[in-house]
Amino acid sequence: MSQAYIVQALRTASGRRKGALSGWHPADLGAQILDALVARSGIDPAAVDDVVFGCVSQVGEQSFHVGRNAVLASRLPDTVPAVTIDRQCGSSQQALHFAAQAVMSGTQDVVIAAGVESMTRVPMGSPTRLAVDAGLGGPWSQRIQDRYGVTGFSQFTGASLLATKYRLDRDALDAYALRSHQRAAAAANSGAFAQEILEVEGVDGIHRVDEGIRFDASLEAIGAVKPLEEGGVITAANASQMADGAAGLLVVSERALKTHRLTPLARVHHMTVLGGDPVIMLEAPVPATRQALRRAGLSLDDIDLYEVNEAFASVALAWQQALLADMDRLNVNGGAIALGHPLGASGAKLMATLVHALRARGKHYGLQAMCEGGGLANVTIVEAL
Repeated sequence: MSQAYIVQALRTASGRRKGALSGWHPADLGAQILDALVARSGIDPAAVDDVVFGCVSQVGEQSFHVGRNAVLASRLPDTVPAVTIDRQCGSSQQALHFAAQAVMSGTQDVVIAAGVESMTRVPMGSPTRLAVDAGLGGPWSQRIQDRYGVTGFSQFTGASLLATKYRLDRDALDAYALRSHQRAAAAANSGAFAQEILEVEGVDGIHRVDEGIRFDASLEAIGAVKPLEEGGVITAANASQMADGAAGLLVVSERALKTHRLTPLARVHHMTVLGGDPVIMLEAPVPATRQALRRAGLSLDDIDLYEVNEAFASVALAWQQALLADMDRLNVNGGAIALGHPLGASGAKLMATLVHALRARGKHYGLQAMCEGGGLANVTIVEAL
């Protein structure tokens, strides 16, 4: 089978909601990533066979095919096609899967996998609100509600159920949140993100540092945040931050490596996607990781670094507990609790971090797992080169 190689991996530094990146139209922010991937690789922009683009809230400024609009806002010729996809928080990780599969099939040689989300300009939940405000039903039909015995699905409910199932108390979640900020701060201060961050103009000048990192984070401050429900353990401080951002990966075939004289950063080794219980929802990365490792013929001990999206602290801790994973290899540069979770961009964002972290440490295999709305999970294994 043909191989798929990542030759560029970039992201913007995340902006807080209503923060540094709030002035960007999401199509224009996505275009910045597309242009930089092509420029840094040195390839002819017309050589791009396709752009696969992740975005979750596809309404307002992210409607009418934001992937194609990002191409039109970029320096790519308008002959370059695009497709916009939604696999919830894993949208741009799925974009990588589709891009790699296209290259591995031999039908395309140069594909960009990217994503964007402006949670400032298109608030989370906007697509659902449009229907409800119009007096129409929500996304879950009566048949779905009857099947699962619920009136709807909530990631907050899933995070709480995970905490209960894995006996994760408030102290454990808060301690993990502090760890995320501390690791992210250390990475930012050491320049660990320098290779992956594309500097862009922010509302107050050049934006180059993830805006959500609390460099002075303390357990006392995190512990002072009230839970989201009475007696609960999930708080805004031990959950991911809403953020604006874009990220992308340039994926090519071996033929393209030679034709365009490109140097690969990593090889896509394995891809898995799996569905699970939509009520607890966020547990799907656990069986998806087991399936990925089994199909790849690897054990978790073979994986040098893991990126597990910190939608909530309970997600990462449940994954670690279920798989007996080494905490020292998990989200070594912090995660979404500190760095933000710009929904449609997060899959490519995490992969950019993972690839560069592997290479900086001289490590080999990396695994990325993403929990997604509806009880879905994407898992990707890459080999750093």
